[in-house]
Amino acid sequence: MARRKDNKGRVLKEGETYRNSDGLYMYRWTDKLKKRHTVYGKSLEELREKEEKILHDLRDGIRVGESNVTVDDIYEMWKKDKVGLKETTFRNYVYMYEHFIKGEFGSLKIQSIKKSDIRRLYNSLVNENTPKHMSLYTLDSLNTVLHQVFKVAVEDEFIRTNLVDGVLADVRKTHNFDRPKRIALTKVQQERFMEFIHKSPQYKHWEPLFTFFLGTGCRVSEVVGIRWEDISDDFISINHNMVYYSRKDSKCYFAITTPKTNAGMREIPLFSQVRKALDDEKAFQEECEIVCNSRVDGYTGFVFLNRFGNPHNPQTINRAIKRITFAANEEEMELAEKEHREPILIPPFSCHNLRHTFCTRLCEVETNIGTIMKIMGHKDVSTTMGIYNEVQSEFLKEKADTLDKKLKIS
Repeated sequence: MARRKDNKGRVLKEGETYRNSDGLYMYRWTDKLKKRHTVYGKSLEELREKEEKILHDLRDGIRVGESNVTVDDIYEMWKKDKVGLKETTFRNYVYMYEHFIKGEFGSLKIQSIKKSDIRRLYNSLVNENTPKHMSLYTLDSLNTVLHQVFKVAVEDEFIRTNLVDGVLADVRKTHNFDRPKRIALTKVQQERFMEFIHKSPQYKHWEPLFTFFLGTGCRVSEVVGIRWEDISDDFISINHNMVYYSRKDSKCYFAITTPKTNAGMREIPLFSQVRKALDDEKAFQEECEIVCNSRVDGYTGFVFLNRFGNPHNPQTINRAIKRITFAANEEEMELAEKEHREPILIPPFSCHNLRHTFCTRLCEVETNIGTIMKIMGHKDVSTTMGIYNEVQSEFLKEKADTLDKKLKIS
């Protein structure tokens, strides 16, 4: 059987055709759904380069001939079929994608994107000179949702591999980003912080809240969402979180969520100092005639309120920590100068450092890892063991000098 040839006498492969009318080369093939497709080339070399890619994709089961599918198209597929996520997490993912991806990057064809395109996007987002500048922490959330979108593209055979893999690590390395280690306040720093609040007329009203943080190890979303009905004579029931959503382009709001893991649902012992702090908070609110005016997703009766009867948002608490720390350090520097000694300064910290501080204090007095895990609501024992081992290492350093003096070798 005679084989087709082009105008130069070259034998064409099966599926290849040369058109004398316009000098174009064509390659036709049928996909697994029996749909016919055609690609063109100005030269036989160009056509065969395209043909090789098509055959490679067909062998790997990639959808060939659907090159117009965009990242936004895959996102809509992900959005429609995504199940198993908490509602607030899903809303956050949708916000991140639609605010930073949808449109310019989202309109790109999924089969034409390269890993360098994603790297370029990430670098532009963490560039301080861009309108949509974000921190590397925020980029972490964006990376999570984009990775899931590209995973759908892989699973549905639009692309061969997930191009998002490893890009975030590259960007972190480029920007010399090393996730900072979570610090705990030392005993002295903790005492200085609480002592200053206790004697300060300006900040005294914050004492019950920070006592609760340091006496329970709760996350900030658990603290701001705690209700009077969650507190019994002996225990504090942690059965929900209250998350604060702050958006630049929309209204800020609270939302009730369930803990991310079963370990987060727990009962914390109500220690005596925390019980007193709660009594003080109730007395302060009665004296100032503060009444809870908020209802969030059916929840009300929150313990910690601002002067308007609304729950505190985490940003407000962190700003209070900053002001209190600054004032306490100023006072300490003046006192240290008068007493001709080095000042004991409180380092910068946030709400979550108070949780880490409580866990550190707990590890200093409790050796049962299971008990520590249960109180903290840790899902993974490695989290608890990491903190516990840090504490034991510090203990060993403190005891080294004493042991050196007591231990007689000869």
